[in-house]
Amino acid sequence: MQYDEIEVLEVDRDGETLVEKLREEGHIYSSKVARAFRAVPRERFVPEEVRDRAYDDVPLDIGEGQTISAPHVVADVTELLELKAGRKVLEVGTGSGYHAAITAEIAGASGVFTIERLPSLAKTARANLDDVGYDDVSVIIGDGSRGLSGIDPFERIYLTCAVSDVPEPLIEQLADGGRIVAPIGYDAQRLVVIEKRGDRVERTPYGMVQFVPLVGDYGVEAE
Repeated sequence: MQYDEIEVLEVDRDGETLVEKLREEGHIYSSKVARAFRAVPRERFVPEEVRDRAYDDVPLDIGEGQTISAPHVVADVTELLELKAGRKVLEVGTGSGYHAAITAEIAGASGVFTIERLPSLAKTARANLDDVGYDDVSVIIGDGSRGLSGIDPFERIYLTCAVSDVPEPLIEQLADGGRIVAPIGYDAQRLVVIEKRGDRVERTPYGMVQFVPLVGDYGVEAE
């Protein structure tokens, strides 16, 4: 990844400040997630008009009525996923590609598959990921509620959009011993960890969040 000297200094300063804030607040507690947040330049994944707010801990508009999640939410999801190098991971809801880049820093880009229903966002995410060196991440246009059959099983799956319950195709595509992290609910949402152990599916709720709903055959209808 090539940046000019000014950009490197800017990214290092702002990224480090954000990481320290998220550590103090308990959203980041592992060294691998901290390293990923330092490595991925968030300003490359937001529109130019809001780049001065790229390291604020807030969601930002990325067009098409969608947002890039606040950094603390990305950190919470990433920590709960318990990623390791070499894991095959599915992301449902690519957005601008930022969370996929964070995931790729830990799991390895070639094992990250991300699906986005809006072609314009998928195109932008593809360009963003390529621009900062994550060209091995697979970006697919499609209905994320159906997952990606034929590429499964996935050891980790996470959703960047809310569901009333995790779609059955995603449960089916999760490897035995695998883990899903998803926002469950619409009015009141919680991050929930779903673990698959043989025939059993266990759910553990965590903190409150707010995401847009998942649109698709196993989600809500598009407006």
